[in-house]
Amino acid sequence: MAAPIRFRAWQVEALGKLEARVHSSFLAVATPGAGKTTFALAAIRRALVAREMRRCVVVVPTQHLKLQWALAAEQFDIHLDPEWTAADGALPSDVHGVAVTYQQVASNPEAIRRFVSQTFVVLDEIHHAADARSWGDGIRIAFDQAPLRLCLSGTPFRSDQSAIPFVRYVGEEAQADYEYGYGEALIDRKVVRPVFFPRINGRMEWNAPDGSSYSASFDDQLGRGLSGQRLRTALDLEGEWLPAVLSKAHHQVMHLRKADPTSAAMVIAMDQDHARGIAKILHERLGVRATVATSDDPDASKKIAEFREDSSPWIVAVRMVSEGVDIPRLRVGVYATNTITDLFFRQAVGRLVRVSGNARAQRAYMFIPDDPRLRNFAFGIAEQRRHSLRKPDAKEDDGEFRNEEEEDERESEGEDQLSLFSAIAAVPLDEKGQPLALRDVYEEPTPAADDEIPGLVGDEPPPPDPASAFELTSPELGGDLPTPEPMPDATAEMSPRSRKRKLRELNSARVRSLVHRTRLTHAKVNAELNGAVKIRRVTEATANQLEKRLEAADRWLKRIR
Repeated sequence: MAAPIRFRAWQVEALGKLEARVHSSFLAVATPGAGKTTFALAAIRRALVAREMRRCVVVVPTQHLKLQWALAAEQFDIHLDPEWTAADGALPSDVHGVAVTYQQVASNPEAIRRFVSQTFVVLDEIHHAADARSWGDGIRIAFDQAPLRLCLSGTPFRSDQSAIPFVRYVGEEAQADYEYGYGEALIDRKVVRPVFFPRINGRMEWNAPDGSSYSASFDDQLGRGLSGQRLRTALDLEGEWLPAVLSKAHHQVMHLRKADPTSAAMVIAMDQDHARGIAKILHERLGVRATVATSDDPDASKKIAEFREDSSPWIVAVRMVSEGVDIPRLRVGVYATNTITDLFFRQAVGRLVRVSGNARAQRAYMFIPDDPRLRNFAFGIAEQRRHSLRKPDAKEDDGEFRNEEEEDERESEGEDQLSLFSAIAAVPLDEKGQPLALRDVYEEPTPAADDEIPGLVGDEPPPPDPASAFELTSPELGGDLPTPEPMPDATAEMSPRSRKRKLRELNSARVRSLVHRTRLTHAKVNAELNGAVKIRRVTEATANQLEKRLEAADRWLKRIR
């Protein structure tokens, strides 16, 4: 390994429990930002070094997380291929494993089942196996023969209609083999940030699908259906509530950037059109250009990766940044979605808790509508923050965690009724229930009087005690990894994943040149080059074989000039 990896006390403890396991499945639940990826990669490395496993497979919810896992694995000298598909056939011998999505596994579980007999399987955010029945069935078929399945989650979860494979339940509650909560992470210091929740009230007016007109603030008690309509009205792009909240959040992140110029803010939007509309508000009203990352954009993963490394202030997304995505510089959030579940809310908040670098203790802020449901979710997290010196009573959380499928309160009137709904007005209110004047919103904020939100624009807290973390150097992880084949030296400074991608691109370019010059088909040229290096298909080639294939193509081109 190029440098020692700094481990946290919980990770070391969890590694010990994993090695002492009595079952082939192990569920680790750790609060977002605690370092589940580092824990899992350390476990994979130990198993590979000890020759207990020959391969590893990491299963994730989204395409972007495949790349994120592959990049993180490079720090452990583990080569994960995030581009492998079932159509590629067998794995090249110079990769340690692959990163795939739950959707990929569900579409062809037999393709992965063929090579899991000596494979370390990581099922990241395992609760997603309940998102569709085929996903759960797929991972059961693909991995029931795997000798070790490490299941990860950032949030405790419940069963909905069917239990998730490889997870043990008592009643409806998933039973973790190791659990590390947000309160414990706050006690340990410098693991996660404390998150505070500025709540913004408002007066909303709207026409319901049945033609009735309503006017209500978030203080008014409404039923589930009207509560959803009230929230959607507040989040309407044409109202004044949303621009006012975006302005408050923008001033907060600008204040934080005085001390840390990389501090950034995110918005979780309702849908793709809503996300683009929010970006337009940020640009037209506040003069800032936001990165927009939506699932319909083929460059979304690239945009997220670039945003992670640059210093721009804003990113707007729907679900792509709500779970698992690691952007430690995020300090401010705006919850501008009508997805109302405790699980989704906690995972969105989890994007703000990751401590960045060696910075001192950092507070984070999630601006939320003062909707009673969101208020309750925030209160549950705030209680852990306030009472982080004691372990929460498990009874306090009884029934609070639910699978996203179980209680997604997005409006569901149906398209024919939904079209009848119309937002009329949404005006932000101050703490006294009075309309919040725009001049108050756009001016530089002053320190909050409410002691529940310390440091909203005030001084930073004192530095934390760093004693909860210590170092394990690479020998303590088990020594050197067995690398199946040495990599070529021509571009040794590149990672194995980057080098192989470059060699594949060069091979593709050579094939195009040969097709143009020889008038042969692509299939014929590929067959000739594959035969020259004794491989069946290019996707199964190692980096050395790709290099030799490239040399064969160059010799062929030289002969026909």
